[in-house]
Amino acid sequence: MEVRRVPVASLRLADSPRAAGENVEHTKMLAKIEEGLPPIIVHRPTMRVIDGTHRLAAARLRGDETIEVQLFDGTEQEAFVLAVQTNIAHGLPLSLADRSRAAERIIASHPTWSDRAIASAAGIGARTVGNIRQRLGADAQTEEVQARTGRDGRVRPVDIAAGRLKASALIRERPDASLREIARAVGVSPSTVRDVRRRVEAGEDPVPEVRRRGGDARTRDSGADGLPDGPEVEALLQGLRSDPSLRFTDTGRTVLRWISSRAVRSDERMYVAGNVPPHCAYIIANVARACAEEWMQLANDLEQRSVDSA
Repeated sequence: MEVRRVPVASLRLADSPRAAGENVEHTKMLAKIEEGLPPIIVHRPTMRVIDGTHRLAAARLRGDETIEVQLFDGTEQEAFVLAVQTNIAHGLPLSLADRSRAAERIIASHPTWSDRAIASAAGIGARTVGNIRQRLGADAQTEEVQARTGRDGRVRPVDIAAGRLKASALIRERPDASLREIARAVGVSPSTVRDVRRRVEAGEDPVPEVRRRGGDARTRDSGADGLPDGPEVEALLQGLRSDPSLRFTDTGRTVLRWISSRAVRSDERMYVAGNVPPHCAYIIANVARACAEEWMQLANDLEQRSVDSA
């Protein structure tokens, strides 16, 4: 995105996902910071602030005539998604209620995004997004969505059962076709085609029993793209490192060091799991569970604090 300095008076109020509006104390704290703050992000077509409402307010409080901005050229719907993504990663974080409301808007504006893709943008769990989508029902979209786009950019069918049935029919019709050929023709993954072929050859139903039970025929796609729940850990940590209220205070830097040293990435987990001696495995498993319980309690405490301060 292009970076330039623009007159403060030329900027419009943000279409903010933050229901509570400006936090005056946060603005005053930013106004006292002498080191340069990161540029705010502005929607070029409308000159509406996407990210940096408090930094803009701080500039006005100091009497600055211009401010450094990054100019974003996408649609207004894309600008809102970017506003949510940036506000869950740094600065004054969005409350759980704000993130849930943002997810509702993103479901309405991007009905073909998977639950995990929306969860990543809004900073909540994929199951929560699935529940919101189910609650909103048909009102959230104008037409039936047959496929959704995951966080990895791949398009997958919403109705996994239908895709498996089509794949089984094509396997019988074209037994020499490759997994990828059938996957492309039907709109499912090659691994799904492989499982369907195995079931067909074994004389089994191509749709697993769990997919045939009641409302489970439709996948709800929360796990469709094979990626972890919620936003990426490293992206969130990087956002925290750029937050002035953490970077420029002793207690903030202590919190950053604490969380950075204890946040477990998936590659680290896989490395440890593959290198623990078998006789130590159960001990480390118990340590992991105990730490996981403490992390969950911390998450509950922080979310409650966020709700209380909203």
